Amino acid sequence: MTSNIATASDLEITLAEGDGTALVRLRGRLSIDTSPALRDRLLAVLDGPSVQAVIVDLGAVSYIDASGVATLIEGLKIAQSVPTTLCLKGLQGRVLHLFEVTGLLSLFDTSGCKGAFLS
Repeated sequence: MTSNIATASDLEITLAEGDGTALVRLRGRLSIDTSPALRDRLLAVLDGPSVQAVIVDLGAVSYIDASGVATLIEGLKIAQSVPTTLCLKGLQGRVLHLFEVTGLLSLFDTSGCKGAFLS
């Protein structure tokens, strides 16, 4: 199942679910203006039945600010309490650099996620 949500003019969130895995694809800018929409989507997915892994694809994210990072950390904490695996995929460029220099990269699974959408 795939659904598209245009959350704000700066961020598009696409959700696909299957085989116990949810793929949340982001395109655009993850900022204070757009992170509430991502938060709502992540909470809905994590609250859903039988999701064993949530993969957040940041490959098309051109910008992320502190509120975007905070939203991902909140999603990680909720996932761990469910328990569900939350993985980040597609980190590159400035976004990857931000996660590396802040030490946040080590908090997230970036390589071990398994699921139907990791091709």
